[in-house]
Amino acid sequence: MSSDTAATPAGGLGWKKYMFMAIGIILFAIVYYSPPWPDALDPEGKAFALSPEGKGALAVFLLAATWWVFEVVPIGVTSLTIGVLQVLFFIRPAKDAFKDFMDPSVLFIFGSIVVGLVFTKTGLTRRIAYKMLGIVGEKTSMIYLGCFVLTAALTHIMAHTAVAATIYPLLVAIYAMYGEGDKPTKFGKGLFIGMAYIAGAGSIVTLLGAARGAVALGFFNEVAGKSVGFFELSYYMAPIGWLMTFLLWGFFMVVLKPEKRTIPGLRERAKRLSEDMGRISKNEVTAAVIVGSAILVLGVSAVLKSTMPEFTPPHKTAVLLTSTILFFATGLLDINDLEEIPWNIILLFAGAMSIGFCLWQTGAAEWMAVNWLTMFKESTGFIFVMSIAFFVMMMTNFIMNVAAIAISLPVALVIAPYLGVSGEVILFASLVVAGMPFLLLVGAAPNAIAYDSKQFTTGEFFLWGIPASVILMIVTAFAVKVLWPLMGMPITTGG
Repeated sequence: MSSDTAATPAGGLGWKKYMFMAIGIILFAIVYYSPPWPDALDPEGKAFALSPEGKGALAVFLLAATWWVFEVVPIGVTSLTIGVLQVLFFIRPAKDAFKDFMDPSVLFIFGSIVVGLVFTKTGLTRRIAYKMLGIVGEKTSMIYLGCFVLTAALTHIMAHTAVAATIYPLLVAIYAMYGEGDKPTKFGKGLFIGMAYIAGAGSIVTLLGAARGAVALGFFNEVAGKSVGFFELSYYMAPIGWLMTFLLWGFFMVVLKPEKRTIPGLRERAKRLSEDMGRISKNEVTAAVIVGSAILVLGVSAVLKSTMPEFTPPHKTAVLLTSTILFFATGLLDINDLEEIPWNIILLFAGAMSIGFCLWQTGAAEWMAVNWLTMFKESTGFIFVMSIAFFVMMMTNFIMNVAAIAISLPVALVIAPYLGVSGEVILFASLVVAGMPFLLLVGAAPNAIAYDSKQFTTGEFFLWGIPASVILMIVTAFAVKVLWPLMGMPITTGG
């Protein structure tokens, strides 16, 4: 169902909009007004009750997921609904429900989008696009690969949200040369959805790709009493991140194979357009220096924190927003440029933060984790690790990936010794899947940024995400069973 169809008034195909809207409301009512649900019991017999507020959080969660997937209203409006329902049904106070809409993570996404905006305005995006097309040539398969490899490589040194915001206008410039205007095509879908997926795959390789890694390692140190270093993480994660990058390239070449095998004359056209731009301008240099400085500060801070635990780094949001301030202070942007910000996408993530914190604070997420993982307490060690990975993969599509790991790790680490499973394999398997939420736009900022291209609907993103998630689970199983043991990771408590 396309976005236009979803917005169709009553009559024609408009009935689908109201049907899915009603399904979301019905799911909310069934869960919210149902009798109390049984407690979850962990392997040690500790009970985790699901409070009325927790049940209400699950009800809001189901309504939001339904409305997001089927686009019954603009995705940003669904996010507003999340806050409104929490307050009207006394699930959380207004100051908590709406405070999350301005969470630092939301402002980080705002700052990342502004980086992409200034790259576009100054011309840096087009300059990079033309240079890249001159290298990869006219084959659409190689354009896919070139864009994906560049995206993955950049996530090793900067946050995947900032990478997606920077790469997005570059993809827009490349797609403009495909010759189909703004019309959705297989090439367009593969280009933008692929960028979102690859940004996640690349971000697992280093601690610089996303905050989830550093937070999870700190949490693991606290719970298990073991530390994992910056380079140790990359040693185990690099093969998985790059394997997923090339597998996803092959995946999109099969399911969204470009309509055109080549774009005749593309290399010459890109070369000519690059020459027409002339020498790099003062504004381009200024933009590159500001962004490069922000990346350098964030990168050095992350490395210092991993090697010197007592070091307190500047908050990533403050660093990135400093670049936003400098863009306006130097005249690279002005007040009119704020109108170019995709506020629908900002609201989408604001609502995602609100429902994520709601599930966390009401205990609903922990209740789900305990119920899920205790089902596998009698299974083999391998099945148990994969059950954790599956749970984290599903939950990270709906709530913060750090939260998904944090609610599952304590339970998993209690069960693990009884099955002879090491804590390290649980941690790394969780980090792999937490970085690649392929089902919903709210799972990761690159997903939502890619959606702004209007090349695909939320429903299409969800459908392609199913086989991509299956590939992810197969790769994770390969790492747990074969690759990581060969690399020396302890898989069992016996080493």
